[in-house]
Amino acid sequence: MKVLITKLQNCLVNFIDKTKKITIFTIVQIISTNKITLLLFRYILAMKVNFVKRFSKILFLSILFFSCSSDLDFDQTKDLKLEPVFVANLAYFNVPATQFANGGDGQIAFDEEEFDAFKEKFFRDNLVKAELDFEIENTIIRAFTVDIALIDANNQILETDSYPIPAYSGSPNTIKYPTEVFENQRLDLLKRTVKLAFFVRMALGPPLDQNSTGNLKLRSGATVYMEIE
Repeated sequence: MKVLITKLQNCLVNFIDKTKKITIFTIVQIISTNKITLLLFRYILAMKVNFVKRFSKILFLSILFFSCSSDLDFDQTKDLKLEPVFVANLAYFNVPATQFANGGDGQIAFDEEEFDAFKEKFFRDNLVKAELDFEIENTIIRAFTVDIALIDANNQILETDSYPIPAYSGSPNTIKYPTEVFENQRLDLLKRTVKLAFFVRMALGPPLDQNSTGNLKLRSGATVYMEIE
């Protein structure tokens, strides 16, 4: 039996080497149903699969080499333009109702943050558009208006945008405001901005004290578009 199996194996291997073609149907025709020859069938089938994989890799590399060896037009690099888009968090605050205790209407809170997003010249030169998104959630029983100012290096206000939000009445009270789009002249203002100032004004309403609940939350993000040539 061992001699027969060896001869069968050699016969099949020689057949593969000569023709490089073999099918499962061909192998089944040649081998008997003996358990030992079934193992031999699996072995030879594995050889075939390995051969096909190796041949496929060689064929792929040949095609890749042929493609890469074609003439290159280096003048095409003159028309190359990259347009990356970046998304990042901008500013965030969370003020509890107790910080507004004993406050009347008008401006009652102020905060300021450094804004150095466009500090690098390369970034300023290649920036073509920016979008700022603001979202405010109010769970306090008073209405508010949040003013956001763009401030330059001379501490001058370049632009102020206002975002009002009504008092909390028990139902979800979150507002996502229309996207602020900065292009052309307005984009130039944003590039000159070095600080963002936040002014919070509370409208008239029920008094707040140290036992008052709720928060005023602001979340914001920026999406910037660049063109690099």
